[in-house]
Amino acid sequence: MDTIRERDDPAAVIAGWCDRPAASGQNATANALTIDVEDYFQVEAFFGVIERASWDAYVCRIERNIDRILELCARAGARGTFFTLAWVAERYPSVVKKIVDAGHELASHGCEHRRADTQGYAEFSADVRRAKLMLEDIGGCEVKGYRAPSFSVMRGNLWVMEALAEAGYRYSSSTYPIAHDNYGIPEGPRFAFHPLPDDPFLEIPVTSLRRLGRNWPCGGGGYFRLLPYEISSFALNSVNRREGRPCVFYFHPWEIDPDQPRIADAPFKSKLRHYTNLDKMEGRLARLLEAFRWRRMDEIFLSGGAA
Repeated sequence: MDTIRERDDPAAVIAGWCDRPAASGQNATANALTIDVEDYFQVEAFFGVIERASWDAYVCRIERNIDRILELCARAGARGTFFTLAWVAERYPSVVKKIVDAGHELASHGCEHRRADTQGYAEFSADVRRAKLMLEDIGGCEVKGYRAPSFSVMRGNLWVMEALAEAGYRYSSSTYPIAHDNYGIPEGPRFAFHPLPDDPFLEIPVTSLRRLGRNWPCGGGGYFRLLPYEISSFALNSVNRREGRPCVFYFHPWEIDPDQPRIADAPFKSKLRHYTNLDKMEGRLARLLEAFRWRRMDEIFLSGGAA
């Protein structure tokens, strides 16, 4: 069987992706709200100064921040998908139950925020299977989706799609078709597509805006904090109205927490990316949730998703 992991030319695989039609039945009247559930000390920007073995020594602020996000969503009538670390779920099962009870989708972010491109096939498969089982056991619901930490599905590890399908996931949101120093497949598809031959498994990229011959990030994260709100709003509206497509937007719970402990030993660049405009994020997010209609990933992209 000719599989992605056996191919030698990533460019040929990606070209094949681009030729595949986007998923049918997408709901263009709503956008997908996604939250990567990890705490401030678990981000990749701090991996050089914080070891995973020390995570339990840090004050975890995930409960307060998730409660606030759930309040913001309830106020705006928004539903979203929470890509949750199994590490968090194991220690804070009440957080997972609150997410599910509020009508949001529970999805996987792996076990310990390990980049997909630092793992081999067997190690990665074991991680995503374990995360899926743990989350389903705690949440009491099917976990359909996965997001790789730091969008770390790139040219060199396209086999991730097969590993996820084999593990029972129905979709991934692990690629970002932009140029970035830590991730990205700039030539990749901008909208949902089927990466595997004769398989319904979906890859759903984070949204980008096509202008001046390149893709520009507009799907949230640090860009939403660093740039004026109007830029993100314009870009999302453009994708909705001019291209008739639903957008995928993401952020992290720690981004609405300006009072989080500071990591003093972190490099300047990491501090700049992590801490800039934390005090403005909650207000901007509340404005965004009111300005657009937001739903779960499975509602928008999967047939038979939640109503």
